Amino acid sequence: MSVTVPFKGFSLELLAKKVLWIKELEILLIADLHFGKAAHFRKSGIPIPEPVHDADFKTLKTLHQEIQPRHTYFLGDLFHSVWNEQWEVLNSFLETFPQTQFHLVKGNHDILHPSVYRQSVLKIHQEPLVIESFALSHEPFEKALDGKLNICGHLHPGVLLRGKARQSVRIPCFYRTGSTLILPSFGNFTGLALVEPKDGDQIWGISGEKVIPILSGTSIG
Repeated sequence: MSVTVPFKGFSLELLAKKVLWIKELEILLIADLHFGKAAHFRKSGIPIPEPVHDADFKTLKTLHQEIQPRHTYFLGDLFHSVWNEQWEVLNSFLETFPQTQFHLVKGNHDILHPSVYRQSVLKIHQEPLVIESFALSHEPFEKALDGKLNICGHLHPGVLLRGKARQSVRIPCFYRTGSTLILPSFGNFTGLALVEPKDGDQIWGISGEKVIPILSGTSIG
């Protein structure tokens, strides 16, 4: 179950698969995949098996088969740090969806040599970009763009839910604060940073196959 949020004539669909779909623009937005992180850890002597990323590939495949976006924007940290063989696996995977143009808005972990990006299927954006009423970036803007909704990642937002008998659980979330909408981290091999909401902020938690409004309704703007 998803939640649809209106913004200036557009429908922003918050999906339980931790992505954002803008139907009117045929744009899929995904943040913080961190592919290749397992191999990066293995190089450092930490035995993380590569199948840790398999679920992410499966989810990406399902999304692109079902939605068939015209454009997919990765909002930074697509690949975790320096090159390893998993980059070629990722690029070959993306090539299986010729109907979609893949974009990368570079984040702090996107540090591969420019020649590597040039040989990929990705269109690279070194800086944040504006599409219609949306400003796409990796990190949240320090100062909002007038009238634009900044959609970004980087923070890996999560929320702590408390139940009876002192039970609690941390779940990923979509987090809106001011004119900024922060997407959950897509990659399963990433952590969560608990948000500290202020008055007027909005949180939509992700539990299983459901997106659950937690704070202040379901309208942005």
